[in-house]
Amino acid sequence: MRDDYPRYYERLQKLSAKLAKELRGPMSAFVQLNGAATAEGALSTKIKQLIALGIGITVRCDGCIAYHVHDAIRAGATKQEILETIGIAILMGGGPAVVYGCEALEALDQFESSGLLSSNPEKAG
Repeated sequence: MRDDYPRYYERLQKLSAKLAKELRGPMSAFVQLNGAATAEGALSTKIKQLIALGIGITVRCDGCIAYHVHDAIRAGATKQEILETIGIAILMGGGPAVVYGCEALEALDQFESSGLLSSNPEKAG
């Protein structure tokens, strides 16, 4: 459980940058994979971020929730789209996904309060 997902996201960004300096090869490859996997294609970046969020919830990853709620909003996801993603994750992940779905909702609320969602021109909810 995280008290402040926007701050946690920033912390993870800094730690990832530090790890990238210490572990150049694998982190460079991961950054390239991330870019290629989330690039626009048959599925939009937004849909890909929502899929990643659903997976992050089902595998119970706090950092994944912070990253993918943030990145889904940045990619144009609405509050309702994120909520429906949480619903699908609960369907697929059962009780533990309910707990992490609550965490994803908290992250969404915190990013919304920080102004990130209000800067999304496609926002709804």
